[in-house]
Amino acid sequence: MDGYDGTVRLGAINLKHDRASDFDSASDVSVSSPVTRQKAAAAKQFIENHYKNYLQGLQDRKDRRRALQRKVQEAQIPVEEQEEMMRSLERRETEYMRFQRRKIGIDDFEQLTVIGKGAFGEVRLCRAKNTGEIFAMKKLKKSEMLSRGQVEHVRSERNLLAEVDSRCIVKLHYSFQDSDSLYLIMEYLPGGDIMTLLMREDILSEDVARFYIAESILAIHSIHQHNYVHRDIKPDNLILDKNGHLKLSDFGLCKPLDDKYSSILLESEDLTSHESTSEPEGYSVSPWSMPKEQLQQWKRNRRALAYSTVGTLDYMAPEVLLKKGYGIECDWWSLGAIMYEMLIGYPPFCSDDPRMACRKIVNWKTCLKFPEEPKISPEAKDLICHLLCDVDTRLGTRGVEEIKDHPWFKSVQWDMLYELEAAYKPTVIGDLDTQNFEKFPDLDGPPCTTTATVGPWRKMLTSKDTNFIGYTYKKSDILKSLESSGRIDLQDNVIPESEQNLQI
Repeated sequence: MDGYDGTVRLGAINLKHDRASDFDSASDVSVSSPVTRQKAAAAKQFIENHYKNYLQGLQDRKDRRRALQRKVQEAQIPVEEQEEMMRSLERRETEYMRFQRRKIGIDDFEQLTVIGKGAFGEVRLCRAKNTGEIFAMKKLKKSEMLSRGQVEHVRSERNLLAEVDSRCIVKLHYSFQDSDSLYLIMEYLPGGDIMTLLMREDILSEDVARFYIAESILAIHSIHQHNYVHRDIKPDNLILDKNGHLKLSDFGLCKPLDDKYSSILLESEDLTSHESTSEPEGYSVSPWSMPKEQLQQWKRNRRALAYSTVGTLDYMAPEVLLKKGYGIECDWWSLGAIMYEMLIGYPPFCSDDPRMACRKIVNWKTCLKFPEEPKISPEAKDLICHLLCDVDTRLGTRGVEEIKDHPWFKSVQWDMLYELEAAYKPTVIGDLDTQNFEKFPDLDGPPCTTTATVGPWRKMLTSKDTNFIGYTYKKSDILKSLESSGRIDLQDNVIPESEQNLQI
């Protein structure tokens, strides 16, 4: 024991030379499987998100308190009322933190009528069990998202809805997930979509079309301002609220503008070849017109086409189909196609055959025709022609103002659109009215109401869940009651969307 200094030396333990001695620290790391590394990365991202949001929330609460103190002092509110307002803010902050800690899941909602179906999921009416509020629940299957490479699209849709706070955009209240599905809980707009309106009315008057095209311009511009391109502007995605005002929805194909991307549609097709642009047998002599019988068939198939995996191509810009780089300009082309359909009764390049529709769009210089009936004003025709054209000359390429300044919009009060009475008032009876949506048979039977609640750490144990970290979102404006007091304007002091919960 001489010289013993009290230190335990692990190296004093001698092992016989066997396979154990061949494992050093480097090999210990290298034997971890890809799944293990993925789980470790998921845990790391989850923890980083948690503490990043915690620290950001702490700073934002301090900023809100300082802002309120500054505003009440500037407003020269009596000291007693200032103190009461500060105490009220503290109560709201406490309520907000408690609200943010509470996990939201599918078992918090009663699932009701199916009002929409798509290639990747469905949309249902639902009721919040604790408040009775009615929402639209969009449910997406994780397995479908992964197998078809839609993870980035799902992430972009969730991010855009959380980031863009506009009366022109459908509002997102919650997003969450379970082991099989992703959920978006959004405001329910009972007025139906513009496609339903077009199917009922066939064509719209120029006054009605002008109103809805103008509101569509405001909606599209609101996402362009946040550096997103929608890529899927079509009548199905323009939804009316109970008063008839329009909101843009379905951001499953939206992308941030800093990405340049291309379509994979018809990859092996030469869409620019005029040799392959003749219509199938049975079409009229004019190669680019659609006989009345075929047009009626197209209208009958319109709904089914919307729910297919490919979807309708009638509103897609040529630069998208040609797999070229493109930006926000493609959304203005789509709006031009919708305007044409509103006034003429069908899209400018529609066909029963998707490939033929694509060829018509790519060869738009030859194919864009206006029938003798119904007649439209020269201004309307001019606007359509300046939207359905090359990117270089397309209105909107140099800013939204050049569209707003077009003579067809001469009478539009752009700043007052959403305060005015809407051009069309849908029939809506009660919060649960779905008469303006297509009826869907509930093929899967009644929704399960016993879904197990799965905690965030448990979710990270499967690889498919690690693809959707950061999906959870809650919307909360805790200072509304302070603003409603009428004593002070805190509009620039509400909780920013970036502070919302970003847990798994």
